[in-house]
Amino acid sequence: MERVQWDHYQALLAALETGSLSGAARSLGLTQPTLSRQIAALEEALGEKLFVRTQQGLRPTDVARAVAPHLHAMEGLEGALRRAASGAGDDPVGTVRISVANIMGVETMPPIMAEIRASYPEIDLELVLTDTQSDIMHGECDIAVRMARPTQAALVARKIGTSRTSLYAHHSYLQRYGTPLTKADLMSGHTLIGFDRETPWMSRLAHKYGISRKMCALRTDDDVARLAMVRAGVGIGFVPDSVAQREPALVSLIPTVAFGIEMWLAMHEDQRGIARIRVVYDLLAKALGDVVRAAPVEDGLMLI
Repeated sequence: MERVQWDHYQALLAALETGSLSGAARSLGLTQPTLSRQIAALEEALGEKLFVRTQQGLRPTDVARAVAPHLHAMEGLEGALRRAASGAGDDPVGTVRISVANIMGVETMPPIMAEIRASYPEIDLELVLTDTQSDIMHGECDIAVRMARPTQAALVARKIGTSRTSLYAHHSYLQRYGTPLTKADLMSGHTLIGFDRETPWMSRLAHKYGISRKMCALRTDDDVARLAMVRAGVGIGFVPDSVAQREPALVSLIPTVAFGIEMWLAMHEDQRGIARIRVVYDLLAKALGDVVRAAPVEDGLMLI
């Protein structure tokens, strides 16, 4: 097989992610004919059809779906190489890519990012918001905030503490429907905002507190959406204490119903000597440590 240019693989990845040639072209800053030629050249080099064009748009073939994970890995490595080249010296200069959970990226990280930029204006920051684990080993990020202890031997990990999450409601909701004082009150006549999919967390909540998916009148797996619903007075939901305590309108309910999640900061051991990554890692550890309350944890649930 002849050597394929990386931009042809980028074209394929963009087409897979957007589902259309026009969308892929816009995301890469190309014209649609140019992107179409790159896809055609890649199909010719691979000797395989990558897309079937239908009235609904592009439908990827089995070959395209099979290579997609490898393309994501290549993209991560390409980004890591770019970041490494941007600041290979001893000074804290260049780009650092940080991966955090969605709600943390929206609610916790902005002032921390401002502090980092104020202290080190020569460091550019890239923030990845995801509720799945970014792959540090394959260069998807330089530093990751993990809500479980990292297990890969090649990672350097520091425990920040335990993030406590408990039940809150907006005062406007409580004015309309009253304040539940016990778990029995909570189950009677109140709107619970909970998880959609049956996850291990839902199983633990059901086992320890008797809160099941069926009891939740509003269900979503997006932490940011659940917080927005609580803020809007839709119902009662789990909110990180570090977020809720900044908002006087959110009222803590039934403090015996709460859980804690360990927070860890991780990076690859080979990056400890890179100045820009080391200083951002240390600043994150301090700033997040100021946010998180340490508390004893048993099986992922707060001991209270």
